[in-house]
Amino acid sequence: MPNHIAPSTASDPSAAFLRLLTVLDTLRTDCPWDKKQTMESLRHLTIEETYELSDAILEGDLDEVKKELGDVMMHLVFYARIASETNDFTIVDVLNGVCDKLINRHPHIYGDVEVQDENDVKRNWEQIKLKEGNKSVLAGVPAGLPSLVKASRIQEKARGVGFDWDDKTQVWEKVEEELEEFKNEFNTTDHTAIDVEKAEAEFGDLLFSLINYARFININPENALEKTNKKFIRRFQYLEAKAKENGKALQDMTLAEMDVYWNEAKKV
Repeated sequence: MPNHIAPSTASDPSAAFLRLLTVLDTLRTDCPWDKKQTMESLRHLTIEETYELSDAILEGDLDEVKKELGDVMMHLVFYARIASETNDFTIVDVLNGVCDKLINRHPHIYGDVEVQDENDVKRNWEQIKLKEGNKSVLAGVPAGLPSLVKASRIQEKARGVGFDWDDKTQVWEKVEEELEEFKNEFNTTDHTAIDVEKAEAEFGDLLFSLINYARFININPENALEKTNKKFIRRFQYLEAKAKENGKALQDMTLAEMDVYWNEAKKV
């Protein structure tokens, strides 16, 4: 395998991007692993990198965010390099395409359209997408999105064309209505069998309405739930560590005993 001289560290954005392109071209040509990759083989790795970036953002670890951004950027360039080998498109086509789209969808910046606030911008964005050929406002919501994220995006898209509640009071009333309908599907005081399918449907409606309310009070439900996940993990691992320190196994402890450590964890 030939020895290549690595391009020097760049001092401006254009040179840095060119450095990445040069390095990736070299790897694609000479590295056995990189030579074998396809869009399909990279796909699951890209998803993993995206989640790692998301995790770093929630942790507020900017050094890690910087690193993960680089990993995601490398993947994007890699896809374009693969496509260029079959003459489908190049990185230049990708960059020009996104610039053209952004210019076209911001007529209040690059045209004579006037907007009052971000809601006007979102409405214009969705209307322009329909003019570009989208058959549905919801067509831009990827089918493979996690359900919680998908619900948020569906609601945001609908809001972009004016299909929305007038104020958060109405939304909260809907939450309470859906909660009552969910509760009506089973009796919480006994062990009466329930219709799981109906209960599941009502639970879905309740979650959807809660996500809607979160949107009205500017809470990102995905971020909120993930932060709660992290909090639970942190407290549970504290519980595990304390039990081990005292020579105890969780499966042999009572809930009351575990609650002692759990409450300690909440103060840490």
